[in-house]
Amino acid sequence: MPRRPGLTRESVVERAAELVDREGLPALSLAQLARSLGVRAPSLYNHVDGLDDLRGALRLRGLERLERRIARAAVGRARRDALVAVAEAYRAFAGEHPGLYALTAGAGGGGAGSGRDAAAAEAAGSRVVGIVLDVLRGYGLEGDEALHAVRALRSSLHGFVSLERAGAFELPLDLDASFERLVRLHHAGLERAGG
Repeated sequence: MPRRPGLTRESVVERAAELVDREGLPALSLAQLARSLGVRAPSLYNHVDGLDDLRGALRLRGLERLERRIARAAVGRARRDALVAVAEAYRAFAGEHPGLYALTAGAGGGGAGSGRDAAAAEAAGSRVVGIVLDVLRGYGLEGDEALHAVRALRSSLHGFVSLERAGAFELPLDLDASFERLVRLHHAGLERAGG
């Protein structure tokens, strides 16, 4: 195949993001990506250092997009309003970008924390946590208590969106109503924890 003009690291990573969101992370391969770009797989090595590097770039892309999404949601809000907005933004991101979300959540193994973008991804992940910590400060939580609350919230949100994506909620109940109750429970717990 002739080399496709204009191919860059950015365009390779963007196409890979589209593929993992459409077909799932396990389906990602350099051969499949090359076919979708109209090039041969060895040509990709001009732009990525292999599959681990590509997964690292995708993880960074996902974390940056998640960070922007929840930061916009939290702006100008406090306590319950901020918590609800961040939780809804998190859920929306996971639903719209399931492949990228899997990498931001550390799923999929192999390369999620490696490659030339590993340090930038770690920094983006820290910024995501920082946004949630800012929300929790509104409840009066600091230090270890705030970090425990971040872990609890993340576990709940990740569990919900993972089960939702897997189609595991089979009862004929409104999922939005269930999600709203989940966030309401967190708000009530944070109110008590923060005093």
